Amino acid sequence: MYFLTPILVAILCILVVWIFKNADRSMEKEKGEPRTRAEARPWVDEDLKDSSDLHQAEEDADEWQESEENVEHIPFSHTHYPEKEMVKRSQEFYELLNKRRSVRFISNEQVPMEVIDNVIRTAGTAPSGAHTEPWTFVVVKDPDVKHKIRKIIEEEEEINYMKRMGHRWVTDLKKLRTNWIKEYLDTAPILILIFKQVHGFAANGKKKVHYYNEISVSIACGILLAALQVIGKIILKELALISFLNM
Repeated sequence: MYFLTPILVAILCILVVWIFKNADRSMEKEKGEPRTRAEARPWVDEDLKDSSDLHQAEEDADEWQESEENVEHIPFSHTHYPEKEMVKRSQEFYELLNKRRSVRFISNEQVPMEVIDNVIRTAGTAPSGAHTEPWTFVVVKDPDVKHKIRKIIEEEEEINYMKRMGHRWVTDLKKLRTNWIKEYLDTAPILILIFKQVHGFAANGKKKVHYYNEISVSIACGILLAALQVIGKIILKELALISFLNM
């Protein structure tokens, strides 16, 4: 026992020295490594997979347009309502939007294009990152084009149900009796496609960063839903994972 004790002490000393050396190397390595993209751009929402990429913009600085310093100031004025009027208006607006439903039995009744123009203009008033307004709204009325869109969406939705969503998600949807068949996309008189713009272009042809483009477009979609409810039209949104729907 007395013979082993010095050996054990020596081994322990060697282990302690080895541990400290490795710890020093790890710290030096961490200091020398650049931050990852996620750390370098904390304003990018990874959950929404927002494609704003400041890192890439810095790498390709010659291709990107610097922000304009001189922006015209527009004075803001608004209507101030008495308290009773605010309560009344907020209650009426809530009751109106509370009637909104996701309906899968769609009428083929035509809607005036002036109405569609107005609701899209309303959606375009949504706030956006650095006021870049990174959205494009496309109205589709042609039956053949609508059918092609339906086929693409159904293909993606079938993959969602079979692979992407998982057993629990699909099970939770059973009570709603939904599936990947979207016949109402043929029936609806109008389809409104919403595209996100991952970047824009300045007048000189250089790229402009569209910050928080996915979040900004999502807000615009919410305002579009509210505007359609105000005019008394029932709608159903389709969140298709289609690569060509990104600009």
